[in-house]
Amino acid sequence: MVIGCLGDIVFQVSEATVRTLDNMTWSGSARYAVHERHLTHALTEFVGLDPDKITFDITLCTDLGVDPITEVVKIWNIERSGKAVPLTIGTKGYGKYRWNITKHEMKATAHFINGDIHTATVSVSLQEYLGG
Repeated sequence: MVIGCLGDIVFQVSEATVRTLDNMTWSGSARYAVHERHLTHALTEFVGLDPDKITFDITLCTDLGVDPITEVVKIWNIERSGKAVPLTIGTKGYGKYRWNITKHEMKATAHFINGDIHTATVSVSLQEYLGG
């Protein structure tokens, strides 16, 4: 069962494969300018919105039908290309348009006897891309 996707990276659960996300955080912020005034309170002015950000973790394990390195390379390729990709989880498309992968961090937690990675957790950081 497909539960979502980030570009061509599919989050799914089946008898053969488990590739899901965990610890998802969606955040946004506003920008304000602070204008100092003589002998009185400063004046704040709303000047706009920062792009939203989303972070999440993906656990990749060969026992769950995925090759951690192959999956990290997919993330790496999107990140390095600067390509903006859609994010869908469940029936919801997130953001106003698309997302850029701004950072990934892989933590290998188990290895095979030959040194290949058996299990890894990948933390992915996205920034909203609104087009131009």
